[in-house]
Amino acid sequence: MADLNFIRKLVIPATSKIVLLVIDGVGGLPMREGGLTELETARTPNLDALAARSICGLSEPISPGITPGSGPAHLALFGYDPIKYQIGRGVLEALGIGFDLQPSDLAARGNFCTIDAKGVVTDRRAGRISTEKCIELSDLLSGIELPGVEVFIEPVKEHRFLLVLRGEGLSDELTESDPTRLGVPPLPIEPKPEASTETAARRTAQLANEFVAQAKAILADHHPANMLLLRGFAQLPQWPTMEEAYGLKAAAIAAYPMYRGVAKLVGMEILEAGETIAEEFESLAENYGRYDFFFLHVKKTDSAGEDGDFDRKVAYIEEVDRNIPSLLKLEPEVIIVTGDHSTPALLRSHSWHPVPLLLYSRYCRPDAVREFSERACAAGALGRFPAVEIMPLALANAGRLVRFGA
Repeated sequence: MADLNFIRKLVIPATSKIVLLVIDGVGGLPMREGGLTELETARTPNLDALAARSICGLSEPISPGITPGSGPAHLALFGYDPIKYQIGRGVLEALGIGFDLQPSDLAARGNFCTIDAKGVVTDRRAGRISTEKCIELSDLLSGIELPGVEVFIEPVKEHRFLLVLRGEGLSDELTESDPTRLGVPPLPIEPKPEASTETAARRTAQLANEFVAQAKAILADHHPANMLLLRGFAQLPQWPTMEEAYGLKAAAIAAYPMYRGVAKLVGMEILEAGETIAEEFESLAENYGRYDFFFLHVKKTDSAGEDGDFDRKVAYIEEVDRNIPSLLKLEPEVIIVTGDHSTPALLRSHSWHPVPLLLYSRYCRPDAVREFSERACAAGALGRFPAVEIMPLALANAGRLVRFGA
């Protein structure tokens, strides 16, 4: 696996453009044995035609059998080894909403959730409350005070909010309160067993648990959002940007803050985009002359999968397909279409299954694949390969890598 330091030594200037279209959670499973996946069910004539001109395969977000979170899955797509470059979701949410995160700050991503009379989680997303309700509840929590630190609460989107603790001696080596399943109570926040500074981790865990306790009392009468879950405790890292690693002036088009955050973390500029899939493609066309690399992210397919809504996920895939002609009209030298991970409606969650991928360029060797789907791409010439290898392939097909060795 080529790392960033190796790749940057091979990078050469070029005027070619690369578009990475990420259909979040696009991989799926049949709802019944012998049936079709969401992608196989969807009518996708434009993606199928593009696949027929491309080289295809299955992308492995992390490694076989490992179910990825959105952060590491996207870092892999951008060519950053997700095992080496690990970051909690809190930093991604903070950067995604433009919060002025300081190096010593501790950020966590929060979910408003629903608990029953016994304190058991019955809905990890509180029915996906509206963003307006999230703003209202975040304002209620903004009055929480903790000893020795400043507390910042910022609404993000729907049921998601951002918690930032600002003070000296904080640690991000904490466990999460989100049990990631229903029918059990939220977990206590504890220092990780491998915490490098046990005293700092223990103090920070106490602060986080005190925040949760105060929040629980404030939210008690606000069903369905009568509790919260915290995950992804993190502090701001210093990583090489995509311009430093690849020589690319890169931009991101994403409706959801978290994905803007992970893009910003690796140095992408964030472009304005509306809420609809069509508006995201319009933003690509409007800004096409200004950048070398575009990360175009579609979230709604993932949300439908997590809700277990097979038909809605199919509809969103078809909506993406209807916008493919506007992408092709721009004639980028390299087009990659894939997902960050699979989110089968059958499982209502991310899964470990590899993700279909197509790579189009003037210099690719088209294979026999004639359909953009899981089963079709499994027979593609790229085979099953790590997602972290996508960027070197994109750069090579864009004429941006020099020969290695004499």
